[in-house]
Amino acid sequence: MTPPTDLDNDADALRAAMVKSLAAADAGVPLHPAWLAAAGKVPRHAFVPGFYLPADAPDAQGLTVWEPVTSRLDYGRWLAAAYSDITLITQFDGEETDWERPAVRHGGAPTSSSTLPSLVLRMWSDAEVVEGHTVLEIGTGTGYSTALACERLGSSHVTSVEVDSVRLAGAADALYGCGYTPTLARADGSYGYWPEAWFDRIVAACSFRSVPPALLRQARPGGKVLLPLSGWLYGNARVLLTVAGDGTAEGPLLPGTLSFMPARTHAAPSYGNPGDWAAGLHEVRSRSVRHAPERITAATEEAFHLRFLAQSAVPDAQMVTVGGVLHLIDVVSGAVATLAPEGGAWKVREGGPLRLWSLIEQVLDAFDAAGRPGPETYTLRVDGEGQRLLPAPGLRLRLPRGY
Repeated sequence: MTPPTDLDNDADALRAAMVKSLAAADAGVPLHPAWLAAAGKVPRHAFVPGFYLPADAPDAQGLTVWEPVTSRLDYGRWLAAAYSDITLITQFDGEETDWERPAVRHGGAPTSSSTLPSLVLRMWSDAEVVEGHTVLEIGTGTGYSTALACERLGSSHVTSVEVDSVRLAGAADALYGCGYTPTLARADGSYGYWPEAWFDRIVAACSFRSVPPALLRQARPGGKVLLPLSGWLYGNARVLLTVAGDGTAEGPLLPGTLSFMPARTHAAPSYGNPGDWAAGLHEVRSRSVRHAPERITAATEEAFHLRFLAQSAVPDAQMVTVGGVLHLIDVVSGAVATLAPEGGAWKVREGGPLRLWSLIEQVLDAFDAAGRPGPETYTLRVDGEGQRLLPAPGLRLRLPRGY
């Protein structure tokens, strides 16, 4: 089907409606008006010529069915989605799609996307960016977020790096086509981008297991670094660090359970067959758990927060449930634990050099003893002693160091 010739008018109307909805949304903290104004000018549809949306129901194997959406396939659905506050998946498993002949996908791991606009605007707002700032964006993706920064700050103040060369080329075409000319580079965001340093603000659109030291060294004294943090247990947090003149940094965890795709160099490694890992535990005596696994697996804000804290105790562990049995697998140390329901209670077996669930239970014990403090009570400090979560004054919560 040939798209209508009034694309610009259709897009203008939908974009204005999206911005009005974002401005009216009750998100706790209002979005900065300057970023809303930028969103009212940047044509998001230009950055997402093709993407996937989930079907209403999974397939017979329980896998998500991903339907391709382009202007040729369904103009109305494509444009409406482009100006909806949803994330648009643009790549699976690091493989590019032929958008001239896209096919329905079953399952797969998303590896690139156009993040929902409200979250993009929230990130730029939370970073406390103002006119005159120079910024480094880590994770160009489709280029939409980069365009917002260019619209507000001017292209000469914006640098964006992307590890995927094909993604970067597509973003560059879209940005230049819209009149934006930021500095773009194919680079691993873990190392920032020295040729353009120093930056007033560094903002990541992907998550890291810990704060990359190079980013702190590329921020001006008094500059800020906004990073999503996510470990191999997929507990998430965001931190806004202020960098001191001596190279140390400290800042609060920000509220909200927002998640981002991991930086590719920080993604969890494959762990093989969980059954192979558990095979050596059959002779290990089980014990009753002090804390059921739901403490970190439930779909609640507290569980998401606890999963992030648990990663400070077992940063190399991954979690998978097979046949009702939860497996914790540490490919670095070789440690393993299984939690299974027995007689109405949970029992755990642990093997290897670390007692994975015991370490997590120590964190849960301390969390309960401290009165279950929320994310907003913690700060993250980065200095010569490593990276440490510090509880708020008056709390006696001790977390393992080194996350």
